[in-house]
Amino acid sequence: MKIEKFAAIDIGSNAIRLLIANVVIKKSFPTKFIKSSIVRVPIRLGEESFTIGEISSKNIKKIVKTIKAFKHIISVNEVKSSLAFATSALREANNSKEVIQEVKKKTKLKIEIIDGRKEAKIISLNNIFESIDKNRTFIYVDVGGGSTEFSIIVNGKRKKSKSFKIGTVRIINKMTSKDVWDKIQIWIKSNVSKNAKIALIGSGGNINKIFKMAGILDSRPLTLIKLNSIYKSLIKMSYEERIINLDLNPDRSDVIIPAAEIFLRTLEWSGSTEIYVPKVGLADGMIRLLHKKRN
Repeated sequence: MKIEKFAAIDIGSNAIRLLIANVVIKKSFPTKFIKSSIVRVPIRLGEESFTIGEISSKNIKKIVKTIKAFKHIISVNEVKSSLAFATSALREANNSKEVIQEVKKKTKLKIEIIDGRKEAKIISLNNIFESIDKNRTFIYVDVGGGSTEFSIIVNGKRKKSKSFKIGTVRIINKMTSKDVWDKIQIWIKSNVSKNAKIALIGSGGNINKIFKMAGILDSRPLTLIKLNSIYKSLIKMSYEERIINLDLNPDRSDVIIPAAEIFLRTLEWSGSTEIYVPKVGLADGMIRLLHKKRN
């Protein structure tokens, strides 16, 4: 048996995350990907990037401090290899090159900005069918702060992917037009057969939190009825009440509502009534990408 340790740094619109995972390799057995450590630092880069068009010097300093801390954790864990990817917030910031150069200068870490298509492709590397019947059609929906990635998966294989500039941070800053919603609706309806039995697969911190709030303890899906019920409860509460009554972190309390809206609309447009939540995302796909490159 061989065990390799990899690290993935995901620089998103709402937070920066570090995932360290053990990859267990044994002949004649499926490769296992076991999460070892997850660290999340809430830095809302998207709020600046999507409104004023650049990342402030204050937040650049926060990024540098976060990356330095992550590098210490990576070093202590004796990680074999690592990757750092940034998504829509840095992708759209006018000073993204400056940010990347400053981080590299201060931390020696190289950040790669990836486009929505690559982001969707990496996310879909995850083995999401360990407890789900793959012999049907799924829409994989990864809701981020600045963009949402959609993938059509048929019989376990990704057929099409599309990234749209719609995300929780954009929505709360009123930067999402009706045109984007219309484009998503058209894309879903044109890529899903009317006769197919559709289910959603949801990823992202918000759907994971909603799934936990629903009290589902096994591999059963989150139903449309339950999601709608939670959504109605959330919108009745104030920002402060959601923190106090539901134990939501301050950076989660506002974005969880637009995330629920994206999933509810996708359910409506696809004709689905259930969402499977395997609790994987971009960082998990990055770990698989590292393993693939090294083997």
